[in-house]
Amino acid sequence: MTVENRDLPGDGKPEPRAVPTLNVANLLTLSRMVLVPVFVLALFAGGGHDVWWRSVATALFAIASLTDQVDGWVARRYGLITDFGKIADPIADKALIGAALVGLSLLGELPWWATIVIAVREIGVTLLRFWVIRYGVIPASRGGKAKTLTQIAAIVVFLLPLPTTVTGLNWTLLGAALVLTVVTGIDYVFQAVRLRTAARA
Repeated sequence: MTVENRDLPGDGKPEPRAVPTLNVANLLTLSRMVLVPVFVLALFAGGGHDVWWRSVATALFAIASLTDQVDGWVARRYGLITDFGKIADPIADKALIGAALVGLSLLGELPWWATIVIAVREIGVTLLRFWVIRYGVIPASRGGKAKTLTQIAAIVVFLLPLPTTVTGLNWTLLGAALVLTVVTGIDYVFQAVRLRTAARA
């Protein structure tokens, strides 16, 4: 008895399953974007230095950052990786981290030069991704993920209403984040050039 298998093409191999753009992983990414303005409101509430509101802002930032780890795991675990997710995920990260850095600089707690260095790198990498999007998608590298985690750790310490005596950890984490920011930014430039060159060849 022969059973017809409609999922098998002529070579007998199953066709790849189409991944819907609207899936759990991408919804988590979108939720991170939604949390950004809520976080900003909490950060500046009470003049920006109220202990309770700063604790709320830190918690919101931590929750939003956690979704970055969760959506990536969900996408890989359940095969929900999409081109939309590859683009939207780093943009959501940049929006969250950028909002935190600019907010802290406006409050006078973080030097503007540090915010500008990170912002220029993040905007530059985003533009690079769009520059080569017709040839392929540049996914987040391990170095890029380490950079993001280090930036998040530094920002959390700056956000927390800690005693002024606890400053060494702030600058150690920020210094590490800045080094990773610059190094991975250069690496993305080389990736974009290689991808564009290979595709055009």
